[in-house]
Amino acid sequence: MAVFSVLNAAILRAEIGRVRKASRTHLQAEIDRLRDDARSYRLLSAPAQARGGAQKGDDERLARSGVEEIHQSVLFALRLLRESLDLYTAVLLWQNDTGTHLRISELASDAPNLSEGPFLSGDGVFGAAITQRAPVVIGGLKPGYKLPYYVGPSPVRAVCALPVFEHGQLRGVLVVDRVEDRAFSPRELELIDEACRYAVRAIQNERVFVQLERAKVEQGKLYRAAEALGAATTEAGVIEAGVTSAREITSVDFAAVTLYDEAQKVHEIRAVSGDGGAELTGQRFRHNAGLVSMVLQNRHPLPYRGEYDEKRQVVFTRRVAPPSMPSIIVLPLVVHDRPLGTLVLGSRRRAAFNDSVRSTLEVLASHMAVSLSNARMMRRLEELATMDGLTGLLNKRAMLEVADQKITAARRFSRRLSVLVTDIDHFKKVNDTYGHDVGDVIIKGLGDVLRRAKRTTDAVARFGGEEFVVICEETDARGAMLLAERVREELGRTTFHAAGSNGPVQCQVTCSIGVATYPEAGSTWEELFKAADESLYVSKRSGRNRS
Repeated sequence: MAVFSVLNAAILRAEIGRVRKASRTHLQAEIDRLRDDARSYRLLSAPAQARGGAQKGDDERLARSGVEEIHQSVLFALRLLRESLDLYTAVLLWQNDTGTHLRISELASDAPNLSEGPFLSGDGVFGAAITQRAPVVIGGLKPGYKLPYYVGPSPVRAVCALPVFEHGQLRGVLVVDRVEDRAFSPRELELIDEACRYAVRAIQNERVFVQLERAKVEQGKLYRAAEALGAATTEAGVIEAGVTSAREITSVDFAAVTLYDEAQKVHEIRAVSGDGGAELTGQRFRHNAGLVSMVLQNRHPLPYRGEYDEKRQVVFTRRVAPPSMPSIIVLPLVVHDRPLGTLVLGSRRRAAFNDSVRSTLEVLASHMAVSLSNARMMRRLEELATMDGLTGLLNKRAMLEVADQKITAARRFSRRLSVLVTDIDHFKKVNDTYGHDVGDVIIKGLGDVLRRAKRTTDAVARFGGEEFVVICEETDARGAMLLAERVREELGRTTFHAAGSNGPVQCQVTCSIGVATYPEAGSTWEELFKAADESLYVSKRSGRNRS
């Protein structure tokens, strides 16, 4: 019994496998037929393998819907023709791209022995209609006369074949027949010809509809891209949104964004998605004869048709190159004729960046360039709101926010924190003697000294005039004093060169620094700043150039 059970299970599994395989084969055959019909009706403009995944899926959904609509319209016309003219069979056959074969597009018939085809274009009544490019009407056929679209003999006694034209080009053949031995009258031939024209109009109308739907789909992608780019407020966010949108438009296996420094004539690969990202990101190169440089010079996408030959073409430089791919396109990111950079896209599919895709990507690149420009403007506005314009350090408002955060962290984790307040000695005298331009140079110089002296976790701000504040995390009074001494000594060794009101000036200055440490000197910003400011006052009264 056990043996029979095992054999039964094995046979069942084999049968299930056979049925599944047959179903997959049948399904694939239906899909292939749909694609063939769509290409024959010119609803699909490119072979499937040349299109990206997202675009291919959209196109095939539209094509499937279009083919079904065409078949329904043509079937309606054929059934109406069959009933009106007492026909045995009415069949529309469509020619393949090469013109060698005909395939049944749709038919209306009760015949049990119809052949599925395809048929040679030169066979029998088909060949006669195609060769003569005119209707072929045959009556008085003997019973059993062989017609190409029947398997074996048929009872047909009269047949009419009309070539189907579209804009003067042969597209197929409409064939009607009947069992009664009665010739087709001129009025009947007019009806058959009108059915031909109806079928062609149905195909043309559906082609226009599919094109409009495809345009709507592309516009939808661009709308979503514009939304995503509009929502991005940073360069990184814009780059991510742009690359994601490009992947929705076509097949993208590699993407890079370069940014261009027009003053220095230098390109930087700011971000890379795909193979080789780690090696390429951050690479900088000067203006050269590569595609990136040429695209910004010409303000036009390259290479032509997106066909890339790595032996003859250079994208970035000969040393800095993207992965080997048959399709690469470099799109300019330009705003008001000002070059910002490029969007570089690559695909392992051939012809991935055809004319229709390229035009969509150009619109995307235009949106991306505007968003990049806006992100840079936002960054500059944020800097203006938080940074001191002269020194590039934090301004007072920004420093107060940072101070609250750092003091809260020090309190939570029971850590030390020190505040330094520094002031340039006799600064009013410097301004009065040499002018405010020299004073600005000295203020900026002290800012540079503080920037060099601070650690990554420290915060430095210009509080106004010649007064600066430093907040040092995890720093006790001794560490703060050591930092103050380094700053004071380095500033004292610095000679400033500037153009004064009465000519070139060389001068040196000193500074005084006050120090206060949390929690000994206070537990709030106000208390710490007041203690450091009082310490600064003591330093000045003690002779200045002290901490």
